Amino acid sequence: MEIDNQSEYCPFNSRSLDLNEGLQIEALKANSASVIADPDAWLDEQIKYNVLLTTVDWALDWAKRSSLWTTVCFPACCAFEFIATAASRFDISRFGMEIIRASPRQADLMITAGTLTWKMAPQVKRIYDQMAEPKWVIAMGACACSGGIFANSYSVVPGYNHLFPVDVYVPGCPPRPEGLLYGIKMLQDKIAKEHTEIKMPSLKNG
Repeated sequence: MEIDNQSEYCPFNSRSLDLNEGLQIEALKANSASVIADPDAWLDEQIKYNVLLTTVDWALDWAKRSSLWTTVCFPACCAFEFIATAASRFDISRFGMEIIRASPRQADLMITAGTLTWKMAPQVKRIYDQMAEPKWVIAMGACACSGGIFANSYSVVPGYNHLFPVDVYVPGCPPRPEGLLYGIKMLQDKIAKEHTEIKMPSLKNG
């Protein structure tokens, strides 16, 4: 039996697919009106009823910051500067991150480089959601930080921090490889300050 893909009753015709994609994008835009706060609240929180493991902290933080695996998420032009950073002259492997993972489930760092349109935003958000915890994000370039020169366009996301939290911002159009390496070093310094907390039950009288 032959299926008419152009029939309005067929869920796989191009009109239905375009309509569903448009509804998905509009829902994402509605939920991304505000900027997601930088996930650094733990730096200012008062630690209560916790046990701090200083030596374990150092070992875990050293392992995490020394083996950052990057997922592929480069929608636009800043990707070329990342390629230059990964090449032999700047040698990103010095930081333990020469492995570029094709699967987000095997990565813990997303370097978002380039202009992001709302039509592409659901796919980028899906990549972030598929990454396992703990995970970090570096916004590379002016477009990733704030939308760049296209920030006022109806079709461009005004910064990746509208979709998910960003840990380090690397400005520039595009930033040089040295700028990206400096941002990676900042992220490693941030990871080095994290604490492993074991929450103890609160003591109550009676």
